[in-house]
Amino acid sequence: MRVRTDYRSLSGIEKAAMFMLSLDEEHAAQLFENMGDEEIRELSQGMANLGNVSSEIVDHRLGALSVEVEDGDLHTLGHVGLHCALAQAGGATGNECYFSIVQLPAVADIPIEMGVTHAGSGAGACAPGTLQHLALKADSRADLLAMRDRIRSRGVNVIGPIRHGICESIYFAGPEQLTLEVATSNEPINPRQWVDPAVAEKVGISAEDLAIYCTPAPYAGEAGQVPQPPFDPAKPHQAYPKDLYQQLLKTPDDVITAQASFEDPPVRT
Repeated sequence: MRVRTDYRSLSGIEKAAMFMLSLDEEHAAQLFENMGDEEIRELSQGMANLGNVSSEIVDHRLGALSVEVEDGDLHTLGHVGLHCALAQAGGATGNECYFSIVQLPAVADIPIEMGVTHAGSGAGACAPGTLQHLALKADSRADLLAMRDRIRSRGVNVIGPIRHGICESIYFAGPEQLTLEVATSNEPINPRQWVDPAVAEKVGISAEDLAIYCTPAPYAGEAGQVPQPPFDPAKPHQAYPKDLYQQLLKTPDDVITAQASFEDPPVRT
């Protein structure tokens, strides 16, 4: 029997079938419980007719992991892209932050539009939910100026430092027209001075809510035992296809953890 070696030659059902065949019996059964009869029939037929595929295709398919249900057809949700997670050490404060950069093939087909997808500068506007600009921290003014020197030494223009009262910042453009800031401050932010009630009122935040936002009540969690809440259309939601999203919300956390996690780094030494 011919061995399939080209991932692009697989149909949506075949890709979904590969994913289901990679699961153990218990986890596969839990996913099947959340599918309709027609979806189970089509997927089962795809699993039976899949035939032989190369290990390279299996690795590729498991890299995507997500399955989408649309118009009665199961197919992969997007393609494997570049995912870079960066950690910023906290220095003397002991704090630490992470941010993640994701690059998918389809990004190349989406045009950059200033004032919509991008702000273009620290003073520009862009659509709600998009990234206006990203600010990173320097531990001292000397570190801030050293960062400015380093960026300018690469031929990139930098504006600043500019003092904002709570911090001192430099601004520059990054790849793909990102607007970037590096800031430093030698004193903690006093919310009584720098959180303006007049501005909060203009954006619909009451004085009571503002007090809660500035001094949130401590919360230690419940040992990870809070269940997935029922779907509420009034709450924020990720933009998955509707049927897929409902299935994800019904899927037990341990199933998602087991099947969507991976341990091996991309470069092995």
